[in-house]
Amino acid sequence: MTTERSDAVEEFDVVVIGAGISGIGAATYFSRELPEKTLVVLEGRDNIGGTWDLFRYPGIRSDSDLHTFGYEFKPWRHESAIADAPLIREYLQETVEENDLDRLIRFGHRVVRSEWSSADSRWTLSVETTDPSTGSTTVKTIRAGWVFAATGYYRYDEGYAPDFPGRDDFEGTVVHPQHWPEDLDYTGKRVVIIGSGATAVTMVPAMLTGEHAAEHVTMLQRTPTYIMAMPRVDGLALTLTKLLGEKRGYAATRFKNIWVERAIVKGLRRFPRAGRRFIRRENRKRLPQGFDVDKHFNPPYDPWDQRLCLAPDGDFFDAIKAGDASIVTDSIVRFSERGIVLESGEELEADIIVTATGLNMQLFGGMPIVVDGREVDISESLAYRGMLLSGIPNWAMAIGYTTSSWTLKVSLMCRYFIDLVKHMDAHGHDYAVPVPPPGMEQRPVMDLQSGYAKRGAPFLPKQGPSSPWRMAMSYQEDAKALRGSVADEHLELGTARAVPRAPQERRPTHA
Repeated sequence: MTTERSDAVEEFDVVVIGAGISGIGAATYFSRELPEKTLVVLEGRDNIGGTWDLFRYPGIRSDSDLHTFGYEFKPWRHESAIADAPLIREYLQETVEENDLDRLIRFGHRVVRSEWSSADSRWTLSVETTDPSTGSTTVKTIRAGWVFAATGYYRYDEGYAPDFPGRDDFEGTVVHPQHWPEDLDYTGKRVVIIGSGATAVTMVPAMLTGEHAAEHVTMLQRTPTYIMAMPRVDGLALTLTKLLGEKRGYAATRFKNIWVERAIVKGLRRFPRAGRRFIRRENRKRLPQGFDVDKHFNPPYDPWDQRLCLAPDGDFFDAIKAGDASIVTDSIVRFSERGIVLESGEELEADIIVTATGLNMQLFGGMPIVVDGREVDISESLAYRGMLLSGIPNWAMAIGYTTSSWTLKVSLMCRYFIDLVKHMDAHGHDYAVPVPPPGMEQRPVMDLQSGYAKRGAPFLPKQGPSSPWRMAMSYQEDAKALRGSVADEHLELGTARAVPRAPQERRPTHA
């Protein structure tokens, strides 16, 4: 395979990287509110959808209701509030078509390097494209005033899979959910799913339904997870839509769900003992009589120290109650020819082992980001208003909530981005870069104790102790912060003629 470099250079005002739910939402907002700006969306894969197109494991769905996970500008019309990936992909495709985004999205365009020049306040992006017929790769050059990175925070090409001893001894099939084979037949098979997060909780009932159902599915967990049943259909949402119409009903449902979800998260975190008792009581109601709830549903941490998993209509509990699924709480010693040997001495026999062991975190596809000839260490940057990064001018990132619907935060970010660009144009500014106060306390940017958050902490930016440097996880808090004044003493604005000094030497200026 050969690699060529194109001499042509294209210029844009804004480049959005990624055509997943964040990138499609951003492109819609920007094309509507910044019509005078030239815009392009670069997608490394061949389809829109990001996560919702990449992951194809059984039952993949959103753990957030689609009235808040969907866009504020496009009502969610399906009656299922907790939706499977195919419905989400349809929703995203409708958004692309309704907003004429096909003209902006370029598939098979992977950004592999980004270089900022303070002399002209422009980004130079190296973009790889591959000819599907020949396999040859061409590196194109695209220049832009702003980059909006809607790439998410995990590696697309690699899921997290511990090195289990004896893995090669297992005579069955081992598969990671992130790389699910289309032709994998689990009909009548014994399946062991390693993991207790949202993916495992989703897959257990999904692999037991339909004509290709497995014989039995066992969820093998080292540590229990909080799991709550939730109606798949939001009856009140349907009523509000009938009474108020589609748009007003959707807005009312969205408003309701934002506040209800916030109340639940705050309540569980403020009163963790009461929350633990409530969840345990609800679990007991749905499980078989005599089931060892305290062993399998009693996490050693408080609610929302890690994400709480949802079971639409209680499907996960129903599978256990029916006897088709089981939970084993133990540690793995090694894989064997027939399955998995546990610390207790038990051997779980399996035909298929699914390693639902999590994600590997990675920002911006792992590309080098270079500012004036110096490669930036992302872990040394601090997040400003949850979206701009210290030391990196004219670069925004789309990172959603961990304790609420991802898209809620992305919509607020897009609105702030639009206001900032308009503010800069009105005052003749070419660049914007956050400058943290000297000696400010630094913390990990994610507020969860989940394994993927801990593993990713050394590679992610930091946050400060208070606004605007704290990564808020509350829609209400962000709505106030991101809809307030665009510029403050922490944001340096300037022109290309005044080349920025090194980050630690900058003096903040604002209009």
